[in-house]
Order: sequence, then structure tokens, then C-alpha cells
Amino acid sequence: MNNIDSHQYCVILAGGRGKRLWPCSREKEPKQFIDFFGTGRTQLQQTFDRFARLLPADHIFVTTTHDYSELVASQLPELPAANILVEPILRNTAPSVLQAAKRISELDAEACIVVTPSDQAVQDDEAFRRNILDGLRFVAESAHLLVIGVRPTRPEPGYGYIQMGDEAAPGVYAIRSFTEKPDRKFAQMFIDSGEFCWNTGLFLGTARQFLATLNSILPPVDDFTLYPNLSIDIATLERSGDACAIIGDFGWADLGTWHSIYESQPKGIGDNVVVDSDVLIDSAHGNIIKLPKDHLAVIHGLEDYIVAEKDNVLLICKREDSSALVRKFANEVGLRHDGEFV
Repeated sequence: MNNIDSHQYCVILAGGRGKRLWPCSREKEPKQFIDFFGTGRTQLQQTFDRFARLLPADHIFVTTTHDYSELVASQLPELPAANILVEPILRNTAPSVLQAAKRISELDAEACIVVTPSDQAVQDDEAFRRNILDGLRFVAESAHLLVIGVRPTRPEPGYGYIQMGDEAAPGVYAIRSFTEKPDRKFAQMFIDSGEFCWNTGLFLGTARQFLATLNSILPPVDDFTLYPNLSIDIATLERSGDACAIIGDFGWADLGTWHSIYESQPKGIGDNVVVDSDVLIDSAHGNIIKLPKDHLAVIHGLEDYIVAEKDNVLLICKREDSSALVRKFANEVGLRHDGEFV
């Protein structure tokens, strides 16, 4: 490794409850800890593998809550125990990144950090490597945080949209605005303008810059539980005015919602997506189906639905714009059954 490489670190965000993928994602085992596609590796493990090809294991950190620390340790035995950053309570991702930046800065004052969600798909590993390393080199030499965007392919209301401004450096753009989860009409307007990219949730910066930015936004507290519920996306893209964007070309997909998984996966007959399940489909179109291994489904006449079952819960729900509905259903079931089934 050269001198810059020795200062490169990764923080994987793995504390979420994953309610948008309910009922397959549950509070006891959220989506990041599930082998959703039957590949033999969970989403967390695949994210770790992706960055372990770029960085030594002891430069990778995972933030999670106390409830999931044992899951992280069991799924990533190659990760040093000290690199599992355990939070007492879920407070969204801005406090998580602040605490991780503090820890890493204590180890390496010159650290450059890439922050990543644990629920993404990458199609082109070599392009991903190039984009990440280019981004880390940029932040090492600048005073800006950096977000990686990708060109939108559809008016997806479940994503964040970054409006790009003038070039601040070759291939690096100032950020003019950020809109989190617009409705479909506005998403289409954003796409038509040609000025917007999707936010991948991949953020890069020096430890110093993360600390300076987040300390200016989050209140000083003595206890982690007193932090507000604030995402790193809102903190850096909407409130700081300090971030820039580059456009990634690695074939990105969010794996956090049923609709986004449907859009990212190869389609079978009738444009259906069957995820590691045994299904007989007849005159059905545009559905995503995920069932337990020992179940067989026969599906006729459905169009654009989610059909998902796990542990005695069956969800049948319209697919498009479903993430808010799925979260609502999970909350209602939890209230009705005293926390059971969620």
C-alpha cells in the first residue's frame, strides 16, 4: 500500500430495522443479516466482501445497535471485535457516522473514510473499485465531503435525488439541492431535467471533515441516546452545504425495498421476479415473489404485486410505491399482536 492507502477506512452502517422489506426482514433478524437471494452470503457479508477487496479487515468498521452486535460478530468473524461499534439505541445514521469518525480519528488523524449502507447491489466490481478509490483520493486532497450518485433510470419515488451544479473539479459537481423521496411526478420532472442523480448513500470524506460537518449540525451531548434522529443524507446533502458529488458507473441498486429489488433483478416470464422460491405462475405479470424454502405457491391473475411470506406472515400488496405501506402494515401488526410477527 502507498501512503494514501494506509489512511483509507470504511464504515458499514448495519443498525437498521429493515421494515420496508417486512415480513422477510424482522426486528430480530433485519434485512442486512439475511441471505435474501440464496447466494450463501448475507447483505452485510457481501458488503464486507466488497470492501475487503479494497482495504485490510482492520480498516473496516461496522456500526450497529446492541441488539445486533452478536449477529455482526457471528457473520463477520474476520472483523476485529473492536471494529464493531455498538450503539445503545437506534438514532439514524448521522450520529452513527459521527461516532465512527471519532473512533477512527483517534486511530489515524489523517484517515479518509467511505461510509456505506449494508443493503446495496453492485454489478461491476472493477468500476466500483475505481470510483471508490478516485473518491478517496479526491477527499484526501480537498476540504469537501463527497457523495456518489448514479444516473436515474426510472422515476423512483423511494430514492433521494441530488441536483448537480457546476463542476468543482474534473468529474466532481457542486450540489444545488437534495430531495428525499419525492412523489412520482416530481421524480419524473427531475429525470427529464437531466440535472439530477440518485443518492447511493455512499459518502466519502476525511475523518476531520466528517467531524467538523456533523459537529456543526448535531448538538453536543454526553449520551448517545440524546442525539436527534437524523440521517447522514439529510445532514450532509441538505444542511451542510459542504458536499460535492461524483457520478458512479458501477451498476448500483438499492436492496432496501420490495419495489427496488424488483426493479434491480432479472425478469422471468411475464416480467415476474421470483426470489429463491418455488412458484408456478399462470397469467400473472410484474410481481415479486419470495417464499420459504419448503413452500410452493401457485399464482394466477396477479399484476404488479408483492407476494412474500416468512414465519407465518403472508404479505400480498401492490408493488409500486409500496415502501411506506409495508412499513405501516408492519407497525399495525406489531401493535395488534404485541410485537409478535414484526
